[in-house]
Amino acid sequence: MRLLHLYWPHLLIRLARTRSSVPFAVEPIVLGGMPWTNGRVLDASRSALELGVRPGMPLGAAHRLAPEARFLDPNPEADGAALEAALDRLAGFSPGVAGEADPNMPGFGRAEVHLDGLDRLWGPEPLIVGRIGEGLAEILPGPLLAGIGGTRFAAAVAASLAGKGGTASGIATVEGGGVRLRVVEAGADVDFLAPLPAAALSRDPEVRARLDRFGLRRIGQVAELPLSAVVARFGPQGERIHARARGLETEPFRPRRAPERMALALPVEPPVAEIEALRFVLHRLAATFGDQLVARGAAAGQARLTLELDGTFAAGEVPLSLVIDQRLPEPTSEGLAVERLLLARIEASPPPAPVSRIELELGDVAPAAGCQLTLFTPQTGRTGRLGWQLARLGLRFGEHRVGWMEIGDPEAPLAEARWSWRRPVGAGGVATAAKAATTSATATPNRGPHR
Repeated sequence: MRLLHLYWPHLLIRLARTRSSVPFAVEPIVLGGMPWTNGRVLDASRSALELGVRPGMPLGAAHRLAPEARFLDPNPEADGAALEAALDRLAGFSPGVAGEADPNMPGFGRAEVHLDGLDRLWGPEPLIVGRIGEGLAEILPGPLLAGIGGTRFAAAVAASLAGKGGTASGIATVEGGGVRLRVVEAGADVDFLAPLPAAALSRDPEVRARLDRFGLRRIGQVAELPLSAVVARFGPQGERIHARARGLETEPFRPRRAPERMALALPVEPPVAEIEALRFVLHRLAATFGDQLVARGAAAGQARLTLELDGTFAAGEVPLSLVIDQRLPEPTSEGLAVERLLLARIEASPPPAPVSRIELELGDVAPAAGCQLTLFTPQTGRTGRLGWQLARLGLRFGEHRVGWMEIGDPEAPLAEARWSWRRPVGAGGVATAAKAATTSATATPNRGPHR
């Protein structure tokens, strides 16, 4: 897995600066309210931190430490809305996005993005991060620090070190799009973490003090110890810090909301009308979704393809867009299967004008259901393949020309009474036919006219 960790240092202070009409000097700034109110410090500028002000302390204590500081009232609604807008913008780059939008929570100002499969759509990882930085610059004020790693911990550490100079094993520093990025190469998490201070493994002051007492100054020293020894000395937290030191994931990545729909779009410049050119763009979108679904153990049951048309040189009036809704025969994570069905729909009804933008949206996304395999049936997967074949036949020859046989009474005296001929009715009938055919009998083409 490849994860991108985004970090906006002192985001609350920066958002307050953008909302204020009064110019700020270099004076210390404390966010949380007026010093005579019963509140706590939410954020503080660097100069205020140098005077001893810390987030979480009472505002009165902060005023005694920095009486010359400017105290600002928070606006949690506006701050939360700004980060929600940023998370929605990130969802346009990747379906897997996580982040904390509550300004009162410690994780505010950080976001995580699932990068697996996005290289097909956006290019290499540094290029993806540069485009993300450009898209977020107008929503959240910078600077933006970013880190990419194989685990959440490694990505977060890389982001925290992105603002510092120097290099380390298996790491590169890239600047672009207003973002400072550190990339931990795939499989190099352990080498990257080994020379770093062991105190980064935990936020608990007691655990950090015990690591120092045992002479464990570097993460690599913790990784070299047996797991049983670390657990014996640190208890339940020992397993967590040992796994982090060895580059193992301790907290699985969970998107901020259930992935009920996934949508990605690509512009087509210049607009094209050839089916082969549309196939190339559609393949990139479907392949990206396939990688994302497989990585997350999910499957989609419906697809919607939106083609925005360019009617500049078209003869007559053409619609602004062409929408193709396709119900899949069964939930799937195979991008190639989705691509073939949608391409068959495009070939059956070509767009009346050149296409300037393609958007693919997958619906009914849910965890992929397991299938109990039989012991003595060698071709268990043939029913699934039959469903997709029926769907493609229906798209090519028409749904009214595709039917299936349904077994009635296999013991009936007359052969014609043992089965009945069924046809799909209405939109999405082929999918229903596929499901019924896989459970009743083998489908055959209708005896009606053929092309």
